[in-house]
Amino acid sequence: MKKETIRVGQVTIDFLLETADSNGSVAMFEFTVPVGAKVPIPHYHEHYDETIYGLEGVITFTVEGTPVDIAQGESYFIPRGAVHGFDNLRQENAKALAVITPALIGPNFFKECAEIVNAGGPPDIEKLKIVMTRYGLIPVLPK
Repeated sequence: MKKETIRVGQVTIDFLLETADSNGSVAMFEFTVPVGAKVPIPHYHEHYDETIYGLEGVITFTVEGTPVDIAQGESYFIPRGAVHGFDNLRQENAKALAVITPALIGPNFFKECAEIVNAGGPPDIEKLKIVMTRYGLIPVLPK
């Protein structure tokens, strides 16, 4: 069951399962990354794992410094603690499914990020870092 669409900058997120839907065991959302979209700060999760499944195009995750292309029908497991981020480096939009286990993140995280990112002008990185940390995502900024 598709719920509301959340837009954070150019990236859209559509939750399919939330904490309440699975008694906290799994959250699942589709996310679309247009060509050239600005993407989240590299980060890691303290208390949950993330599995990515490619739906359309190719999305490139960088996990612990290694680029991993995830195309339609391919999957990749990102364990808690692994620093990762993603980009759409191709000339077509990319769409993927994210499965979060356990379900420690939900729509509210993305809505809070959207308020900051969509406010106009460059996003306030310090405010984003605070929101990320509150939801168990630890930002890792380039040195």
